[in-house]
Amino acid sequence: QAQLVESGGGLVQAGGSLRLSCAASGSIFSINTMGWYRQAPGKQRELVAAISSGGSTNYADSVKGRFTISRDNAKNTMYLQMNSLKPEDTAIYYCNIEYRNSFLQMRNTWGQGTQVTVSS
Repeated sequence: QAQLVESGGGLVQAGGSLRLSCAASGSIFSINTMGWYRQAPGKQRELVAAISSGGSTNYADSVKGRFTISRDNAKNTMYLQMNSLKPEDTAIYYCNIEYRNSFLQMRNTWGQGTQVTVSS
């Protein structure tokens, strides 16, 4: 089983920036898609951004031009650079990976979440 550890959340004023990190460890043979999701109070969890093993990316319309997703395959780590933050970006941010374990079975796992709060 893979484990994900997220870091980088916090409190920031509107217009500010934060960088989230998600480090994967454990029984991992390879990682396919990595993604960031968020869930605001009273709302469903939504995809923020995702990146394939080849580096292809996709973003939610609400964050295009402000957020950048990247990954370091050598470190099994994913990042989310968040600029021009808005109060509506306030949420718990979760990382998610689709990966093959040491038995080459496809698996999916979530991180514990990190709180991002943007004050107006």
